[in-house]
Amino acid sequence: MLEFEKPIIEIERKIAELREYALGEDIEMQEEIQKLEKRAQRLRREIYSKLTRWQRVQLARHPKRPYTLDYVERIVDDFIELHGDRVFGDDPAIVAGVGKIGGQRIVLIGHQKARDTKEKVRRNFGMPHPEGYRKALRLMKLAAKYGRPVISFVDTPGAFPGIGAEERGQAEAIAHNLFEMSHLPVPIVVVIIGEGASGGALGIGIGDRVLMMENTWYSVITPEGCAAILYRDAKNAPQAAEAMKISAEDLLQLKVIDKIIQEPVGGAHSDIDQAAALVKNAVLAALQDLVPLSPQDLISQRLEKYSKMGFWLESR
Repeated sequence: MLEFEKPIIEIERKIAELREYALGEDIEMQEEIQKLEKRAQRLRREIYSKLTRWQRVQLARHPKRPYTLDYVERIVDDFIELHGDRVFGDDPAIVAGVGKIGGQRIVLIGHQKARDTKEKVRRNFGMPHPEGYRKALRLMKLAAKYGRPVISFVDTPGAFPGIGAEERGQAEAIAHNLFEMSHLPVPIVVVIIGEGASGGALGIGIGDRVLMMENTWYSVITPEGCAAILYRDAKNAPQAAEAMKISAEDLLQLKVIDKIIQEPVGGAHSDIDQAAALVKNAVLAALQDLVPLSPQDLISQRLEKYSKMGFWLESR
């Protein structure tokens, strides 16, 4: 339970208690229950319409928030997961495979977190190793070979910074993906479904359309990391989050992303089926624009898109 969710949770508990009491005593309390439900709905709308950037970071990390495989289960038909980078091994922190969305054949890649301890360890908390990025690139090249669009779901606290990952070329693997994705001759739609941290996100994050769910964040560093550097204390993460402008609204205004996908009131975890339907509709709308384009047009527009980001001054 997040701190700002507590008032809503308390009302929901009262509703559950009233229902249980009415059932046990065999009395009618529907009117009282409906009043509390309306109150909870009003409070939910009020709270979630005024979230701070740090609160959105917390929602992006919510333990019940849907992950890549939750979306795959709901919106991808005939999904077949493929494994391994054909160099070192497989990386469960990145899921990759082929399937269909709305009848459109696609290649899908995405970071995958987990909920129970054993699975969190196996998925490495959603932090990929180099073989994860190389697996993703292998699938992207497969997409290019057969002319299938690439859908990428981003949700990671960052690429794994361990010694083994560095020895196997973590930075090179991410940099290679950036280069190859910028020239991939098929449409790429990126959806930030949770956390989008640093090069760990960018390693599968270059796209013709970058979509961002309402309660997610996207930045070169985590708020805690930024606070530790700038303020000498990670506890100042809320302050850092405000200064970094990491919300979907900020990044749309800065033209880093192309569209915000609205979430159900209460966050994607409050209604996963509805959240998945909203993601599916946004992805299909993006594909409708991109699929008719020639490979040359896709690449030139993609390069132009990223060339326009930021500004600089030259001095002599």
